[in-house]
This record gives sequence, C-alpha cells and structure tokens, in this order.
Amino acid sequence: MTGRRVHNHQAEESETVSDRVLNVGVVGCAAIAQRTTMPALAAEPSVRLVAVASRSRDKAEAVAARFGCEAVTGYAALLARDDIDAVYLPLPPALHAEWVARALAAGKHVLTEKPAVADRAQAAELVAAARQAGLLLMENFAFLHHGQHDAVRSLVEAGAIGEPRHLTAEFAFPPLPAGDIRNDPALGGGALLDAGVYTLRAATLYLGPRVEVRGAVLRIDSGTGVDVAGGALVADPAGRTGQLTFGFDRSYRCGCTLWGSEGSISLDRAFTAPPGLRPVLRLARQDVVEERTLPAGHQFASLVAAFARTVLDGGDFAGPGEDVLRQAELVDAVRDAAAAHPAGGSRRAAR
Repeated sequence: MTGRRVHNHQAEESETVSDRVLNVGVVGCAAIAQRTTMPALAAEPSVRLVAVASRSRDKAEAVAARFGCEAVTGYAALLARDDIDAVYLPLPPALHAEWVARALAAGKHVLTEKPAVADRAQAAELVAAARQAGLLLMENFAFLHHGQHDAVRSLVEAGAIGEPRHLTAEFAFPPLPAGDIRNDPALGGGALLDAGVYTLRAATLYLGPRVEVRGAVLRIDSGTGVDVAGGALVADPAGRTGQLTFGFDRSYRCGCTLWGSEGSISLDRAFTAPPGLRPVLRLARQDVVEERTLPAGHQFASLVAAFARTVLDGGDFAGPGEDVLRQAELVDAVRDAAAAHPAGGSRRAAR
C-alpha cells in the first residue's frame, strides 16, 4: 500500500500498521540532510525510502548507495515517479518555493526543510495549493518533537513557575566558511533564515500563535550581503514578551528560558539535542535550583514518524499548513521591523 490518503475506511481499518508504508523520495543531497533526516527516514518502519535525486548523477549514486535506495538524476525526474507518495526537500531556502510547488502539483506530500519559504506570500500560495490537492505540507522543525519540550510544558501546566511572563530564546554559532551557501543571498542565506527561525518557532510554541514582532535588528555583512546576526522583541496580546537572539558571528549557544511569576525553566540544547544526549532541564524557584536530567530523544526520528503517521492515518493536514503561514509571517515581520530601524548601517536582508 502507498501513502496516499485512504478514502475507503473499511479497507483501511482491515490493514495492520505494518502493512501501511509511506513511499518517500528525497529532492536534494544536502549534507545536513544526510546527517539528520535521511537516516531517520531510512530507519522508520512506516517509511520506505525509495530514491534520492541530485543534479549530479555521481552524487545521487553515492548518497543512494549509503541509504540503500535508487539514484535519480534531476529533481523533476524524481517527482515524475508514480512509486513515490511523499518527498523530503532539503534544498537551499531560495529553491523551496519552486520545488515545493512542483512536488504538490505532482501529487506528493511534502516535508520541507526550514524555512519552508522566504516570505508569507509564497507560504500562502503553497499552503493553498496543498489544501486544494488534499496533501500534507509540513516544515521540518525537528526540535518540536523532542521530549524535553514536553517536559517544559508539563511543568508549566502544573504551575511550577507560576504564570509565564517572558521567553528568552538564543541560537548562534561561530562564523561559517566563506563558500557556505548560508553566506549566499541568492540561495536564501543569512542568520534569520538559518538560526533565527528556530527562535521564532520557539516563541509560538511557548507564547502561542498570536505572538507578534514588536521590534527587530539585523546586522548585515557588507562583504556577503547577508544578515549574520539579529534579534527580535516579540509579545502576545496578553503582554507576555520574548527576547530572541540569533547569528553566526559568535560562540555557540542554543538555549531557551521560560520565566514565570514564581520561577524559571531553562534548556541548554533546546534546538539541536543529538540522539544520545540526555538533556538537562534547570528549574529555578525562590531559593531553590533543581537540575533534572531528562531521557534522551531522537527528534528527527520522532518528526519523521509524525509526518508518516499523519499521511497514513489521514490526520491533521490543516495545522501544519497554518504553522507554515504563521512562521512566514513572523519572518516577514522581523525583516520589516529591522528595515524600519536600521542599526549600524544595516540594510534590509534579501528575501
């Protein structure tokens, strides 16, 4: 059975879970995809990794041999295959809109690397296309599927820090090599689209979908033309605030702190916890500081399983689409706020 949405519910109920497999192709051979999501796709029992495509035949064959699937030369050739139900798309951000649209037009469900698109206008077009076709479009924010964030939410719901008042989210790392695609504005480079999107997604996770950008700064590198660092102030309608910081011009930091009326909760590896890591949650209250070592979690495996389960079970397709739209709105709002109040000679980051 393929992973197309099943409309014969009696037939679907008669099948066991092990009989139901989502056939997936990969559009592109990005190194980060080979380290993270592709191994998860290959290992997930409900997924069959069918093929991987590259513009280079040699590269496609090398990656296909590593993951035990077929090599395809050219992205369009992979989308034309009728033995593929869904695609994972790890191309540079500037190429997402075109190839997500083409994948949806070819009748494929899409798991796309973050950011799904460069702005809200593109997001609106793609989400509408997915809805019209009855297809799932999901953005690959794997950190949302790590149990450490479930632990934070459980503590908040239990009143461990009182009423949440403020979020601090930080994701930054040292400068990238000169030839890295994230230094190329034509490919959608820049710290906002690479690291800043994580902090924005954390803001909607902890402050809710109605969070808005109230101010922002982007620092543009005069040599490359991309933003290499930035920050944003966000707030929800109730006045809860968030301070977001990101960049690739400083020492590594990947943290998140939720500050409440009676205490705070912090995570040190909020976005990039590797599978073997047992993350530490720090709970601070008046005169008491407690560190809890949490279970290890494979966030990419959990994400892939959730994507496949949503398709195979005919689950919630609308929610992931709304997430794509909201995320793109926030990215646009950061750019607009930064352009309105340029700092230190900054100019508007290229879309």
